[in-house]
Amino acid sequence: MSSRLLRLAVIGTVAGAFSTLFGVGGGTVIVPLLILWFAYGEREATGTSLAAIVGIAIMAVAVQAFYGNVDVVNGVLIGLPAIAGSVVGVAIQQRIPERAVSIGFGLFLLGSAAVLIF
Repeated sequence: MSSRLLRLAVIGTVAGAFSTLFGVGGGTVIVPLLILWFAYGEREATGTSLAAIVGIAIMAVAVQAFYGNVDVVNGVLIGLPAIAGSVVGVAIQQRIPERAVSIGFGLFLLGSAAVLIF
């Protein structure tokens, strides 16, 4: 297996594990690793992550549902407005410098970590 394929497999495995453990994976695992290991730009890493997370999310929700951990009604109530939010998010992301997206994402991760720790 080539080094590139191995690194992609590692990214996918870690993202899948984090998705099922914590409900995260795309933004917190895939995007930073694509940027660091493959020199992707922020936008390309985000788009690639979103494509990958579709399969990860489907599998993760199926396994969580098996254990009775899925509230379908609330999932739909969160998911429907999230569709509109994703359209707005992409529109904003395309209009601001890529460096600003990276800085904003980093600050978001730091803030999230602080809230979870404290």
